[in-house]
Amino acid sequence: MSSTAKIEDSLREKIISQPDVILEDQDLMKALIAANEKSMGGNIVDLRGIAMERLEARLDRLEDTHRSVIAAAYENLAGTNQVHRAILRMLDPVSFETFLTDLGGDVADILRVDAMRLVLESEQSGEDDPAIRRMGDVLSVAEPGFIEDYINGGRNVPLRQVTLRQVHSGPTAIYGEAADWVRSEACLKLDFGEGRLPGLLVMGAEDPHQFTPQQGTDLLAFFAGVFERTMRRWLS
Repeated sequence: MSSTAKIEDSLREKIISQPDVILEDQDLMKALIAANEKSMGGNIVDLRGIAMERLEARLDRLEDTHRSVIAAAYENLAGTNQVHRAILRMLDPVSFETFLTDLGGDVADILRVDAMRLVLESEQSGEDDPAIRRMGDVLSVAEPGFIEDYINGGRNVPLRQVTLRQVHSGPTAIYGEAADWVRSEACLKLDFGEGRLPGLLVMGAEDPHQFTPQQGTDLLAFFAGVFERTMRRWLS
């Protein structure tokens, strides 16, 4: 009598009629390949088995890459929708004071930033201006050259429109009481047109990883472009 176990007729017929069930089961295929290698003995190299292992490893890497690409696409789409909603909210106000109030409120909430500040350079100090004092949580006035120094940190490097970075703490002149807990920020340089001093829109976050230099800046650059064009109308 043979000691080899025999498969049941019903199971054998089912496998023969539906071989794809075996081929599509990864764990079952691995078990069959392992049994085949064991039956051949340790002195025989199974080139087909080695090739399959390499193909499986490559397939796993491709699947991981595929999932990463899809996740990045969804994240980019979500970010685009977020910026679009923030822009629409920013365009709603019919007065400049409401515009600034919404900037530090609803717009900041939509963009999920913890602090939003607008810095305007001026030849004159705005400390005595009651409107500026009233909007001090969002708006601040600085002397000419402040924005370039703040973005570049005093270094002689080209000034980018959008700068993302991590910080130990934000400056009190910009963030006020929020300066102690700001750990990352996005600095958006604003061009208000010929003959006008530049502006700066700063987004601060408590999360040190919310804004890092490795992130893309296209969406924030688009937001900055809309914002500076909106500001030009208010300033005119």
